[in-house]
Amino acid sequence: MMDHAASNLASNIKDLRNSRRLSQAQLSKIAGIPRPTLANLESGSANPTLSVLIRLASALQVLIEELIAPPRASGRHYSAAELPTRSRDRVELRKLLPNPIPGLDIERLFIPPGATMVGVPHTRGTREYLTCESGTVHLTASGEQWTLEAGDVVIFRGDQRHAYRNIGQMPAVAYSVVMLAPGPG
Repeated sequence: MMDHAASNLASNIKDLRNSRRLSQAQLSKIAGIPRPTLANLESGSANPTLSVLIRLASALQVLIEELIAPPRASGRHYSAAELPTRSRDRVELRKLLPNPIPGLDIERLFIPPGATMVGVPHTRGTREYLTCESGTVHLTASGEQWTLEAGDVVIFRGDQRHAYRNIGQMPAVAYSVVMLAPGPG
């Protein structure tokens, strides 16, 4: 835990100082701490006093918590292999979000020619948005039928029986966005 805190502190101080275009000498002067102390903090080898943390936070105009919290990443790359994937009825379903968002489910459907997948009805009041990226997808929902070509979108009640079928000769790719209805209470 301490190693993470020192590493977080080092990274955050350096990032905050650089984002403000300050040298170590400039920040140490503003914060009222020796430059070697700041250099040690940025290397992760120092164990600062509360007074030093307060001075640095004030000089950088952040809360102390922001100095010791895990660094904020500007982004994170996920390979397709890292995303949860499952198969049902010969259709490959891959989550498009690595971390779940409450009430929202987004999946990529790879549907081989001739394959059909029966969807599981979601909770009452759920809406589903299906868009076809490539190929041809035939959607049946609540007794209605639609044929989607590349770029088409159908919005339907996801709480009803529904099924997806590739009626073309080539694989089809579609995206399903499910907006789950809020639960009771």
